[in-house]
Amino acid sequence: MLKKEKPYLSVVVPFFNEEESIEQLWATLKGSLDDVGQPYEVIFVDDGSTDQTRDIMRRLATENVELRVILFRANFGQSAAMAAGFEATRGKVVVAIDGDLQNDPSDIGAIIAKLNEGYDVVSGWRKNRQDKMVSRLIPSKIANRIICSVTDVRLHDTGCSLKAFRGDLLRRISLYGEFHRFIPALLRMEGARITEMPVQHHARRFGTSKYNISRTFRVIMDLMTIRLLMQHLHNPLGFFAQFSILCGIAGTVTFFHALAQLARVSMNIAVFNISITMTVLLWAASFMFINLGLVGKMIVGHGERRPFSLD
Repeated sequence: MLKKEKPYLSVVVPFFNEEESIEQLWATLKGSLDDVGQPYEVIFVDDGSTDQTRDIMRRLATENVELRVILFRANFGQSAAMAAGFEATRGKVVVAIDGDLQNDPSDIGAIIAKLNEGYDVVSGWRKNRQDKMVSRLIPSKIANRIICSVTDVRLHDTGCSLKAFRGDLLRRISLYGEFHRFIPALLRMEGARITEMPVQHHARRFGTSKYNISRTFRVIMDLMTIRLLMQHLHNPLGFFAQFSILCGIAGTVTFFHALAQLARVSMNIAVFNISITMTVLLWAASFMFINLGLVGKMIVGHGERRPFSLD
């Protein structure tokens, strides 16, 4: 018999080639969620696995009414998988957790209790992280420092997947690129109250990590995007106006340089033509930037007036 009760808790788990861990994770996850004592749903998202992960998911979903599955046709990345899972959630509280058994489902009850102290985001802190020092721990510490300094969100461990969120707030943000790493920063822009708490961390038992150095460039680009959004999301006109003013001033300088050429007895036609051309281009760029700012302000203003539910 299907449960008709709306879940209080939604748990999102992205997978990519985790056939050896998925059944064990479901067993421990279900036991931990039963202990929470609230109606729940679990959403498994398969990010285009090429092993038996998808088949195991389907079987588990037919056997357990609490479990729903989302299957990607190809590998689109963790951000896309988490975004799909978050969009499908119905719970007032949403928990994200990795599918590789390194996060411990027994921490979910404690992290929800911490959230209910009045926070909007509780991020896990792998205080005793069980990973290789050179390949994982050192790069992670460096990345963590950079991310915290750029986003102004002070966490010991920005990379921990185990996090709890207010569902209504989480469903307002959009994830793309490698933005799953910056969810607390995105929610901070929405006014979220953020904290962290130590959680357990286990060494990987099956398979190999899906993360490698090739993602570094994409993370850097997304970090720059996050910083730009945090500074100018609510006032894009101020951002574009800076470039508009610079182009306008530069265009005025080249305009007067062209006038100076006209005043000369022996005018240099080539220099005059270059100055006039640069004047037109720079003034056109100034006009373009100010209009981009105005369009951005109109879009932001429309979005800020959009009503949303806090039920």
